[in-house]
Amino acid sequence: MSAVVHRGIAPHRIGAMILRYWYLLLSSWPRLLELVYWPALQIVTWGFLQNYISQNAGFFAQAGGTLIGAVILWDILFRGQLGFSISFLEEMWARNLGNLMMSPLKPIEFLIALMIMSLIRLAIGIVPMLALATFMFDFNLFGFGLPLVAFFCNLIFTGWSLGIFVSGLVLRNGLGAESIVWTVMFGLMPLACVYYPVTVLPHWLQYVAWTLPPTYVFEGMRALLIEHVFRPDLMFYALLINAVLFAASFMSFIWLLNSARRHGSLIQGGE
Repeated sequence: MSAVVHRGIAPHRIGAMILRYWYLLLSSWPRLLELVYWPALQIVTWGFLQNYISQNAGFFAQAGGTLIGAVILWDILFRGQLGFSISFLEEMWARNLGNLMMSPLKPIEFLIALMIMSLIRLAIGIVPMLALATFMFDFNLFGFGLPLVAFFCNLIFTGWSLGIFVSGLVLRNGLGAESIVWTVMFGLMPLACVYYPVTVLPHWLQYVAWTLPPTYVFEGMRALLIEHVFRPDLMFYALLINAVLFAASFMSFIWLLNSARRHGSLIQGGE
């Protein structure tokens, strides 16, 4: 049994990496403050905007807080990817990746640790955000019921897929490419149709939007809040695309990791 565990995925190595990132997070109060500050700022800003619009437009008064819901779901997507990538960048900044890759730690174990850490970082930021949405704007995300599980899973899978891919790019190209960690998600934002339906886009661009899993999630959220209908077909298509993206991102990471080893950039890790 021990031989099987040794050849496969070792939970104790994953746990050790999670513990490392947890101690790193707790050792810096600015890191913790940042996790709470930006989500709280977003929900307050967009919440007041939602209140203003609902007071002056009958449609949005009936929309059940689509703006607030979109902000929260977008933050789950964005923070899921950023939480993964920031933990990865911690190793790049410390020039520790070379040491990790020479240890018994396997790439899959490293990625699993980063995924779990992204959930921890997400929870730290999203809990105060949900509390503000509930007590300041009377918006309860858990009122979505079971559809919330489908929304969350699809968004976090997309965030992980992008996090794995951009981490591979930074791994191969060095810290000179780290800005892509923050910009890649915002590049997808207009096409993901976070705050407006897909029909707003030009007809030819709608085909591009429907290739992105978050588009299905935000369309599903609007259908639930405005029409009070849950669309399982949208969640199924999002999950299908996510499975393809996740597999492709993992293979890309392994390819970029091997390329970094061949070119020596794994040890350098600089600009």
